Amino acid sequence: MRGTAAALPQEALEIAAGYAFGGPALDLGALLWDGRCLPDAQVRVPLPMLNRHGLVAGATGTGKTKTLQLIAEQLSAQGVPVFLADIKGDLSGVAAPGQANDKVRSRAAEVHQEWAATGFPAEFYALGGIGHGIPVRATVTSFGPVLLSKVLRLNQTQEQSLGLIFHYADTKGLELVDLKDLRAVVAFLTSDEGKGELRNIGGLSTATAGVILRSLTAFEAQGMADFFGEPEFDTSEFLRTAPDGRGVVSVLELAAVQDRPQLFSTFLMWLLADLFHDLPEVGDADRPKLVFFFDEAHLLFDDASKAFLDSIAQTVRLIRSKGVGVFFVTQTAKDVPADVLGQLGNRIQHALRAFTPDDQKALKATVKTFPNSAYDLEELLTGLGTGEAVVTVLSEKGAPTPVAATRLRAPESLMGPVEAGALERAVTASALYGRYAQAVDRESAYERLQASRGAKGPDEMREATAAGERRGRHKEREEQKEQSSVVEQVVGSGMFKSLARSLGSQIGREITRSVFGTARRRR
Repeated sequence: MRGTAAALPQEALEIAAGYAFGGPALDLGALLWDGRCLPDAQVRVPLPMLNRHGLVAGATGTGKTKTLQLIAEQLSAQGVPVFLADIKGDLSGVAAPGQANDKVRSRAAEVHQEWAATGFPAEFYALGGIGHGIPVRATVTSFGPVLLSKVLRLNQTQEQSLGLIFHYADTKGLELVDLKDLRAVVAFLTSDEGKGELRNIGGLSTATAGVILRSLTAFEAQGMADFFGEPEFDTSEFLRTAPDGRGVVSVLELAAVQDRPQLFSTFLMWLLADLFHDLPEVGDADRPKLVFFFDEAHLLFDDASKAFLDSIAQTVRLIRSKGVGVFFVTQTAKDVPADVLGQLGNRIQHALRAFTPDDQKALKATVKTFPNSAYDLEELLTGLGTGEAVVTVLSEKGAPTPVAATRLRAPESLMGPVEAGALERAVTASALYGRYAQAVDRESAYERLQASRGAKGPDEMREATAAGERRGRHKEREEQKEQSSVVEQVVGSGMFKSLARSLGSQIGREITRSVFGTARRRR
């Protein structure tokens, strides 16, 4: 800080005092008061509080993306890995030094920022390899019936039936790696040979199976099959640091799938849930293990059931103790359900528009979500310029800081995408490229059921599936020899480990399913 804080107006002094943290912190910008930028009053957020989650909101064009970039840079610089969902395809610039110009120099001078062009260590990913990046895939089994039901737009009854199908496949050792595996199991369970398999646990109606199969066919026709398969992505890759100690910024490009918003929002939830079940409890650490930015967050909540929303709220609440911070990025606070919004301790609210009655209603609702303020927030939020925001965060003691209108700092990396050739070279040069680039189609449910089609009747078909069950039990016994006694208690069921995957464990997948409301296996 330059100058003397004593020269600030009394109201500004009181706000500035709320941001005078002693420990490591991220610098967001300088206080705005009465139309003036006060660079001696710096607005900051304590590093340990970044796992208390947050919200970055604002109308289109108000600077949310640059705010993500600013926060990601400072987290990386302090050794914290970051995950960014890149909806528009312009966050790849975080890997390249920024370009100085009059706007950047002017903003740096206004907020007393010692700006220096800097690139940050980054990895680039793409869902299923659609776009520029290392392919990120999930197996159908690990994705689970609840998340898949949301992607397929199934109703509650159909979702329950899909859960039964997953349960059957798990218990019979029929591995659901890709969508053709799931289709094969559904077709078998409605065939003469298989229709009796689920009779004792509710059964699967032909009509419901038809809906599921038609939904899967439409899903694949839109090019979705590439997202499911192996090698399955190990989300621990997001937790890495570079050799120089800076956190790696993982950029998931989603621009190529913008027309499939429900898919990518649900896929992001799978990534978060997968992290949740793999990470150990750490409590209140001095820095997060990862900060995860969930862009276009409203898409996750649109048309979601209450059970699904409850599961999201539970995941967000519990993952904090794993050292992961989650920032939801959307247009208004009302896009986020109250149960989730109440867990977001750090708020950066860019400008809102109030052109229509609905806009006015959203503005008033947003104002009510802030603590009492010395500002007229309705007037302020409609008058903020690009790169300005209303901020309140959690102090080092966990209490909300005063609401502070803030002129934000300029990112030091490139504010825009890197050149396509440079991006492609970065992707292929990555150590992860050889691990995930090439899809693998090994023997799974589809191949095993196809091989059984030559069977002459139900007895032979049941024997074929029973053989898979025996193989699953044998594999379980081998794996249990290496498990600790605690793990043995958790996964003591012979069913539980029958679908071990080449990457990750079935333990994690079952926890993911439990988080999202499906029944745990019987112990």
